[in-house]
Amino acid sequence: VQLQASGGGLVQAGGSLRLSCAASGRTSSWSVMGWFRQAPGKEREFVSAIRWSGDSPYYANSVKGRFTISRDNAKNTAYLQMNSLQPEDTAVYYCTAKASRIISSAIGDSRQYTYWGQGTQVTVSS
Repeated sequence: VQLQASGGGLVQAGGSLRLSCAASGRTSSWSVMGWFRQAPGKEREFVSAIRWSGDSPYYANSVKGRFTISRDNAKNTAYLQMNSLQPEDTAVYYCTAKASRIISSAIGDSRQYTYWGQGTQVTVSS
C-alpha cells in the first residue's frame, strides 16, 4: 500500500495550492482519507479529513473556510485545495488513510490512521 502526495511548493501569502494524495495497493476502498501537517519544531497536527461518502468533511479550526478537501473514489485520490495561504501554513503536509472507520471524535488523532504518504513541502512567503 502506498500513498503518494504531490502538489506542494512555494507560494506567496494569499495564494493557493492544490495537494493530491493518490492511494494504491491491496485496499480497494479507503474509509477515511486525510491530511496532517508538521511545521519545523512543532508536532504533527490535523488539517482535514473526509469519509468515503464525502459528506461532512472535517477541518481544523485554523484552516476552516480556506481549505477544502475532496476525494475521487474511482481514482482512490484525495485532494486538498488550499486558498488564502498564510506563512503559518508553512509545513510538510502528509496524506493519510485508513481502510476501516474512525469515529468522529477521533478523526483528528494521527494514531487512528494506518497508512501515511511521504509528505510534500508547502512554503508560504510573506
